[in-house]
Amino acid sequence: MRYFLVSKRTFLFPLLAGAVLLTAQSSRPRLPQTRDEVARPGGKLPGSPRIALVKIADGFYDPTNVASAHDGTGRLFVTERVGRVRIVNRDGSVQSEPFLDLTKINPLGNDVQTGFVEQGLYSIAFHPKFKENGYFYVHYASLPFNGDGVIVRFQVDPKSPNSLTPERTNQTAKVVMRIPQPYYNHNGGQIEFGPDGYLYIGSGDGGWEGDPLDSGQDLSSVLGKILRIDVNTDDNDAIPYKIPPSNPWARARDERLMQLFGVSEADFAKIRTRVRPEIWAYGSRNPYEFSFDPKTGDLYIADVGQNHWEEIHYQPAESKGGENYGWNRMEGSWCHPMTGPNDKCPQVGVLPAGEYPHEVPYPGAKPLKEGHGCSVEGLGVANYGKMNGVYLVGDWCSGRVFGMGWDGRKWQLEELAHTNLQFTAGGNGEDGYVYAVNCYCFYTSDRGPMANPPGALWKIVPASEVPPGASTARTVQEVSEVSTTTGGAPVFRHPLDNKPLQLNMHPNETITPQVRTFQTTGNNPYKGNAAAIQAGKKVYMQWCASCHLENATGRMGSNLVDSQYTYPRVATDVGVFEVVYAGATGAMQSFGNRIPQDDILKIMAYLSSLRK
Repeated sequence: MRYFLVSKRTFLFPLLAGAVLLTAQSSRPRLPQTRDEVARPGGKLPGSPRIALVKIADGFYDPTNVASAHDGTGRLFVTERVGRVRIVNRDGSVQSEPFLDLTKINPLGNDVQTGFVEQGLYSIAFHPKFKENGYFYVHYASLPFNGDGVIVRFQVDPKSPNSLTPERTNQTAKVVMRIPQPYYNHNGGQIEFGPDGYLYIGSGDGGWEGDPLDSGQDLSSVLGKILRIDVNTDDNDAIPYKIPPSNPWARARDERLMQLFGVSEADFAKIRTRVRPEIWAYGSRNPYEFSFDPKTGDLYIADVGQNHWEEIHYQPAESKGGENYGWNRMEGSWCHPMTGPNDKCPQVGVLPAGEYPHEVPYPGAKPLKEGHGCSVEGLGVANYGKMNGVYLVGDWCSGRVFGMGWDGRKWQLEELAHTNLQFTAGGNGEDGYVYAVNCYCFYTSDRGPMANPPGALWKIVPASEVPPGASTARTVQEVSEVSTTTGGAPVFRHPLDNKPLQLNMHPNETITPQVRTFQTTGNNPYKGNAAAIQAGKKVYMQWCASCHLENATGRMGSNLVDSQYTYPRVATDVGVFEVVYAGATGAMQSFGNRIPQDDILKIMAYLSSLRK
């Protein structure tokens, strides 16, 4: 069998008929040249794929990533924010002992900084020759280094392939890179080996908002970039990594004699005395997740947006690097900062292949009712189930799953599912399927990496391949029915799929006369009761205000007090009760059946007092 070299990223394909190759290359995706060519929700993918999310395992505390070692074992490795890596076996069982536990290697405590929800253990990547050398790499916020990102290599003991002892962890640790972090957010985190064998690193702009350090456009900073390094160095050498010679600025800062004449402008333009040679691409805000297409080697980057747009970038396998993705001059294909829908500004850098809006797509815009989100999380590239090179992303706030793909003429972005999950990341398994993890974590009132309800690992399968009896993610249905508040006892329904809702008591809950009245009539007896309103406000401030604000106008998910409702039933007392009791999408899922029904009625009384 003969092979050929496709690009700078070396990967192998069997050499088949030339006509097949020409056909494939003629339909290769192209980068958008204008804003109108950027894909947005409402598109249609070729083949009209339909998906479902099947639960594989749960019990993971704030899971942040999932990866495969591609070593023939079929194991999946789930990273937990606190600093642990858990193994999920091929049969879906979860190993009780962590594969890696960074909470026990430092005599002063955890080596991982988890002081904010965007800090912790970000991701894990396995060396292409992991089966032979046992090397794997993790990226995490270091507590001893005040939250700086560290990328560390460890080595598995062949005699204990499923777990590293604290001694083994310390003995084999090799710090490959430290990324100084000025702020506690936008730290990026994804690391993954490309088809060329080099390690790619997603580095956020360093934090705050708006990129105050101008990191995205600053080539002297590794922040706001996709980095590319060669980790195959001699351990006896003091050099932790090498610069791939094909990096776009690999030699740009080399010392040289100054020469004023006889050199072309093109040659002068190659001199960048302060550029970081690790940079592969720049102009990113927070590329927390990216994925290579296992079939083509193309790179897809999910770059978390700021206030109005989320963007998805495409980099073809034949790229030589050096792309500028525009931040902070652009947010997706739009001007930054945005002041309105008709802002005019020069286009900076490469446009995204796809983007989707926040609920308010520009200042002063009427809130959208569908197709929006707040934080794009890359899941992986699907080449199955009528999907050919479709990049799947999940939104952290809305639970939506979008698929982005090339239809032969242009990019398409289609909403494939609207789930009840708060996505954090994903990855391709050894079986080629895309897997996703979700958390129930709180952004503005982080309770710590071990205090939130555990998240789960999900497999994205064609809807026709859901195994009998499998647990699947709830999905939002088109619901027009509004729960009755008169004419007899209401039927309580789940706000996502409209299925009957079982009202179960949690431990120590007492069904009060007010709850019985509500369950019988659908009317809240506490409405207008001053004492109940004050009690409801106290509970609301404890559980809800961190996202929805004190006056219940915060827009994370469905709003609570205005006339726009994601679910029609929220226009009634019964509907509000259903949402709080069962949870809707994202973080609200963690409240399901955790607040006593009597307290929910008091929260509702408080919300009713706020309505205009």
